[in-house]
Amino acid sequence: MKQRRNLIDLIQDFSIPLIVGVFAGLATANIDPHLYEQLVDYRPFGEDTILFGRHPDIHFLINEIFMVFFFGIAAKEVTESVIPGGALNPIRQAINPIMGTLGGIFGPVGLFFLLVWFVYGGSQDFGVVANGWGIPTATDIALAWLVARLVFGARHPAVSFLLLLAVADDAIGLGIIAIFYPDPELPVQPAWLLLTVAGMGAALALRRWNVAFWPAYILLGGALSWIGLSKAAIEPALALVVIVPFLPGPHHEPGAPVRTIPEGHGHSATLPVESPGHWDSPLERFEASLKLFVTLGLFFFAFANAGVAFGAINQVTFIILISLIIGKTLGISLFSLAAIRFGFPLPAGMGVKHLVVAGVIGGLGLTVALFVAGKAYAGPPFQDPAKMGALFSAGAALVAILLGAALKVKDGAGDSSP
Repeated sequence: MKQRRNLIDLIQDFSIPLIVGVFAGLATANIDPHLYEQLVDYRPFGEDTILFGRHPDIHFLINEIFMVFFFGIAAKEVTESVIPGGALNPIRQAINPIMGTLGGIFGPVGLFFLLVWFVYGGSQDFGVVANGWGIPTATDIALAWLVARLVFGARHPAVSFLLLLAVADDAIGLGIIAIFYPDPELPVQPAWLLLTVAGMGAALALRRWNVAFWPAYILLGGALSWIGLSKAAIEPALALVVIVPFLPGPHHEPGAPVRTIPEGHGHSATLPVESPGHWDSPLERFEASLKLFVTLGLFFFAFANAGVAFGAINQVTFIILISLIIGKTLGISLFSLAAIRFGFPLPAGMGVKHLVVAGVIGGLGLTVALFVAGKAYAGPPFQDPAKMGALFSAGAALVAILLGAALKVKDGAGDSSP
């Protein structure tokens, strides 16, 4: 039993199914592209079945339904970080990562346009290539979360900082897809978002009634939220992001023991010590019940999204890659440093060196960037090279690991010196 538990912990901690899925998707797409397309486009409910205007093929079931739970788990981490005792509480401390999120959008977009103008300026391809500006705005939450835990340690405040940044970043990115890369067959219908608001209201009512059964929030509020987003033609994978924060979470009782974390410059912050009942809240039970399911399911997500053929490399590949890694690092770092100047500090336990490494990790576009590339470019000659750039952004993980080791980001938490 202990060996089984250790194996499960290993699989979860290192996101092994996700990594295996990336390689399996790449291998299949390059060895037998026809087989790969047959697999991801297979319609298990029949060719004529339509769900909210979409054909429920394997790709749809994975990206639009399964990923709801992944984003829900991510939302749980963010929620717990902003409640009393969390790394981003008081809420004033969330201002800095939100500023970093804006930097993670404007930085890569600005660098992308600069590089496109330098390479394609004056040519007839300029307008077509420039349409891919949304690709480097993406951050792969799953891989960013994995690499952050490896680089900083599972409970370092930089993980919560980066997770909040990545979720907000992808929320904006998915909004960009809906607004700037709409499906011509499914126009955006904002009125349906009222159904998502109704789902939030239902979740709030359950919380007010002290309902501790977490599936009730997901089945009622989550279902309404998903239908609303789907009918509005906005990415339904975000359905639980607005529902999970209503699940009752662990709370810190007055007078409970605390622990001290250095903030740097001679200052420190106190955070509560987890009580025996900390893991018994509906919010924690939600994660505990679904975490293994989500971890294993990421294999299928990676397989269905990472299948791109090698060999399609041109200037667009390097424009995407540079915009993701360098643009994200500079944008996140500079905007967060600006927030510090305006009186909004980094979370307790984070310093400048942690911020820079977090910026590098934010450059992990990979699967999300692959998705956006498919929307930005209709096909040859730019779609596959753009996907290769998104794929190569996985190299940001190696850069972050080496940089994190050099700067010793697991030691001296809060030391702002490099």
